[in-house]
Amino acid sequence: MTTELLPMHARWPASSLLWNDRDLILGDMSTIRSAALRGFRTTVAELGGDADELAAKAGLSPVALDSDDVLVADLAVARVLESAARELDCPDFGLRVATRQDLGSLGPLALAIRNAPTVASVLECTSRYLFLHARGMSVAAEADPNGARGVLALRYGVSPDERVVSAQGMDLGLGFLHRALEFLLGGRYGLRSVDLPYRPRAPIERYERFFGAPVQIARPAAMLRVPRSITTLPLAGADEALMRSALTFLAEQAPFRPAPTVAAQVQHAVRQSLGTTPAEISVVAKVLAVHPRTLQRRLAAEGTSFAAILDEVRRKQARRYLTTTDLPMSQIAAMIGLTEQSTLTRCCRRWWDATPREVRRGTQTH
Repeated sequence: MTTELLPMHARWPASSLLWNDRDLILGDMSTIRSAALRGFRTTVAELGGDADELAAKAGLSPVALDSDDVLVADLAVARVLESAARELDCPDFGLRVATRQDLGSLGPLALAIRNAPTVASVLECTSRYLFLHARGMSVAAEADPNGARGVLALRYGVSPDERVVSAQGMDLGLGFLHRALEFLLGGRYGLRSVDLPYRPRAPIERYERFFGAPVQIARPAAMLRVPRSITTLPLAGADEALMRSALTFLAEQAPFRPAPTVAAQVQHAVRQSLGTTPAEISVVAKVLAVHPRTLQRRLAAEGTSFAAILDEVRRKQARRYLTTTDLPMSQIAAMIGLTEQSTLTRCCRRWWDATPREVRRGTQTH
């Protein structure tokens, strides 16, 4: 069975797993610890389903439902979550599983998190070592997409190349992040709102009860919009000696993780700052603590340039915003660092020989 990759807010049922032909042929090489499925079996049983049968249909061994440290394909995890939501007629399935999980599902990383002195430290060690739990998962602090003063966006991602989008998997991950913050901060932490990059099939009121905050749908990314001040709050029970020991252990578990290329570091820096700071090599060089000319030389040695990376990041972000949101063209232009909507139109013609509206409608020729 093959399906068309569709915009998340378009014709596809909102709780469905989206994939493309290449994924089905090659599979997804990204893996995740089976601890991500903690609570799955209990939730399925509560709804009258057969967890082992659902796992088998998704290509998972039932062992993965009862053990934390089996490495499984994250595509298989997405499939089993989506299948459970569909077959059990439970559109908020991911949120229900999230209520049964705690920090312990992160394994050794949980020890570092529990003993971090501040939320900023939690975010730093999580962004550095989350790959040990799930290769394709990420949590990053970004400027607020709405431009609100004193607000920080915690962006949750599950697939670096965004080939696979699972609403249930996103619900589970974002719900887990929310509950982790409540645990660390002792309850409500001032959550302003939640952004979902799809139109969920479950009522929005269900999400708002879970998160205790307004929920916005069909947004560019999955985000928790939180007070910037929480990053500096001291965390109760922190033991920095234990945290250092945990970080040492985590570092030893990943000694052979390849260092990112200079181009990859620049791409990440550009993507994080696009639309909030000037898209200039001097700005990115400052972030990476190198001289702009040094950065130019290193990129040239890797066969690329800052201009080429910036253009590619803009192209990918523009397509994502055009095909997965209903944002106005002027806002999309600003979000990818362009000063005018007319510039976005020229870029779209160069990238795809189409206007932004044609890209949004899916009528471009290539």
